[in-house]
Formats: sequence, structure tokens, C-alpha cells
Amino acid sequence: FTGAVLAHSGADAVSHLFQVACSIDSMVLGEPQIVNQVKEAYRVAQENSACGPLTNVLFQYALKVSAQVRTETALADGRVSIASVAVGDFGKSIFSRFDNKTVLLIGAGEMASETLTYLQSEGVRRIVVANRSRERAELLAQTFRGEAVDFSELDSWLAKADVIVSTTGAAQTLITKERFADARRRSAKQPVFILDLAAPRDFDPEIARLDDNVFLYDLDALEETCERNRRARRGEIHKAQEIINNQTRTFMQEIYHRATGPVINRLREHWNDISRAELDRLFRKLPNLDKSQRDAIEATIGRIVNKLLHPPLEALKDEARAGTPEGLLQAIRRLFSLGD
Repeated sequence: FTGAVLAHSGADAVSHLFQVACSIDSMVLGEPQIVNQVKEAYRVAQENSACGPLTNVLFQYALKVSAQVRTETALADGRVSIASVAVGDFGKSIFSRFDNKTVLLIGAGEMASETLTYLQSEGVRRIVVANRSRERAELLAQTFRGEAVDFSELDSWLAKADVIVSTTGAAQTLITKERFADARRRSAKQPVFILDLAAPRDFDPEIARLDDNVFLYDLDALEETCERNRRARRGEIHKAQEIINNQTRTFMQEIYHRATGPVINRLREHWNDISRAELDRLFRKLPNLDKSQRDAIEATIGRIVNKLLHPPLEALKDEARAGTPEGLLQAIRRLFSLGD
């Protein structure tokens, strides 16, 4: 394994985790799979007893911040991958459902495979793969629980398919306007959704003009939509970062408050114990004091203690708001003999 390992501490570490969970430092801004990966990493860490109380609080907070960014910004709006745009933006504008559609895959490219994955997630059941290499066709068909057919049967399936995904990498146009028009004459003229993912194109662009039920999209159209969605997402980065910055400050203040709380309580208890002991000693020496006199003396001692406590406690609170108060905490422990 070669690569770089990031190392952050304090507020930088908190901010970094929030950015990762919100997917603003990912190649695909707002990618929802990222937060799922963070959840999975947290789950694995818990299962292996690798999380302490602070880690648990931090990851739960990170998931909360991620949800806030998704709700309050448009960072995750608009699909930004070719396959997701092809199916989610274009395919769903043509078909309301996919479970009753036949998908013809021409070629065996990686992008076509990704598109098939999206189509299957939308309910596609019947997938037919036609490739010049029968072996590759069968392998891909097996992956998607489809069927492989001979490349010689392509024209027959052009007439039957509802969705056609093509990515052969052929040097010349594979499906001419005349060839597809012939297939349409033998079809039921049902709507057909064609995704030409090849470069150069597999399908003649003029095919889109054959009739109103032919919907042909090529890489140029898909990439244009992807880039438009990316630009819209980039405009939301500032909003997301503001949320992350605010939540990082809030988280650090809460954590530092938790750290200072026990010391503040012990300091109060320490001084109250001292004042109580001195009051008891005074009252034993002055047994004739009535209740109102005792109350007045106790109130005076209480005010003195509070005034003496005020400067160190305020300094500790200010230090916690500004950053880690560990140095001041240690100093207060030593000055007032509070122990560890």
C-alpha cells in the first residue's frame, strides 16, 4: 500500500470529519454514498471496541451535521454521473416504471455496466446483452442475471427493446438511420429510450427524428447535464462550509465544557468545604449567636467565596470558548490542590 495518511487534531480533526460526512471534499460533491461509508466505518469501529466516549459523540455529531447540510443546502441536488443522469433524469422522464421493460445492451463497456446497475435498482428484470465476443456477453449477462444473444440477432432485438444502452467503441457508426428505421417498421412503435454511450457514436443522431417515440441521448447531452448539476452543487459549498464551521465551534465548546465542568464542580466543592469548616469553627467559638446572625455571616462568607471563585472560573470558561483549556485546567488543579 502506498499513499498519504491525513493527521489532524483538535478542531481541525472535527472539521475534517464533518467535511467528509457532508461530502464536500469528494470528487462528487454531496455524494450520498460517502455518509453511508462514514456510518459503516463507525459501525466497524464500534464492533471492534475501537470507539471511546469522545469518538462516539463525535461520529454521532458528524452524522447530524451531514443531515443538516442535506436539508439546508442543495449540495446533493442534481445527479452528476453519466449513469445516474441517464436513468434518473432522462429515463424517468420517458417511463414511469422499468420493471416491465426490456433492456438491450450493445457492447460490454464499463459505463454501460454502471447504467445497468441503476436500471436494475429501478426494477428492470429483463436484460439482453449483445456483443461481438459471445464470451464477454455471457459474462456480463450473468453479472446482471440477463441473457446473452448472438451479435447477428441485434436487428431483431432493436425492434423489441424498450431501452437500448450502447457502448461498443466501434470506429464507425454501428446503427445507421436506415438500419434502425427498418427495425422500427418491425416493432410495435412503442417508446424506445436509447443511450448512446460510445465515443464515437454508435447511433446516427438522425435516428431521433424517425418518430416521436424515439428518444436518443448521446454522451454530449448527458455530460452537459452532469456539468450543469456540478456547477449548481459547487455554488452550495459556501453554505455547507458555514454550517460545518458553526457546528465545529459548537461541538468544541460542548466538549471543552464537559472537560471543565468536573474541575469547576470540584473547585466549588473544595472552597465550600473550607468555608463550611471555618464557619463551624466560628460558631463553636460564638455559641450565643442567634439564627439571623449566623445566616448573615454565612451569606457574607458565601459572597466572598463566589467573588474569589469568579476570576478563575471565568478565565476557564473563556479558555474553553477559545480553544483547548488543558493548560489552565492543569494550573487550577495544581494551584488549588485538586488532584487529577
